[in-house]
Amino acid sequence: MISIGLLQTDSVLPHLQETHGDYPAMFRQVLEQTKLDFELSVFDVEQGCYPADLDDCDGYVITGSRKSVYDDEPWITVLGSFVKELDDQQKKLVGICFGHQLVAHVLGGKTQASPKGWGVGCHKTRLLVPVDRSMPDILEFSLLSSHRDQVSELPPRADLIASSPFCEYAGMRIQDHILTFQGHPEFTPAYARDLLDMRRELLGEETYRISISSLQQSLDRVTVAAWMIRFIGGEY
Repeated sequence: MISIGLLQTDSVLPHLQETHGDYPAMFRQVLEQTKLDFELSVFDVEQGCYPADLDDCDGYVITGSRKSVYDDEPWITVLGSFVKELDDQQKKLVGICFGHQLVAHVLGGKTQASPKGWGVGCHKTRLLVPVDRSMPDILEFSLLSSHRDQVSELPPRADLIASSPFCEYAGMRIQDHILTFQGHPEFTPAYARDLLDMRRELLGEETYRISISSLQQSLDRVTVAAWMIRFIGGEY
């Protein structure tokens, strides 16, 4: 049994939770679809909740957030210190969206608002190196995105593993203990659509229309979720 600690950095808006649940439920749902053996513990780090010991879990996953990693908020500073501790101990860590950006930000890279604006809808991403030895022939994967910030400079020890025309640094790996992605394996098309509808005016009509159309594309969310579990389990 692979034990995963989910470091929750945000909550789904209350009126959307009625339909889609909160982020822990989304992660659990997609991880369960992999049919791999895992258990999930949730730590609401936005509220200061952390494991008593690093070894309470085999590894950790940092979720997405509406916040920016460079926001001056105490909980983000504390989480950044926790990331550094995980790195120092070479403890398994997976970062998703905000988590991807935070790892870059605190380990010597850079995250900033992208001049390209919002990355929303389904994005195809090129895989530069195999992530999972059991799936060596995958050349690209598609995930839903919802971000305005992007990693603009990798940390010194990071290897770029995934890239797209919209997001150059869409995935990275640091040695054998950190794996991060910009896209959201936990998002469903229905949830992405509700977010797009809510932000339609903010996004602009052209971006909204293109993004809504992209929701018809197939996704590789379960494949990426399997990568996450196997990585934390130390299978590669």
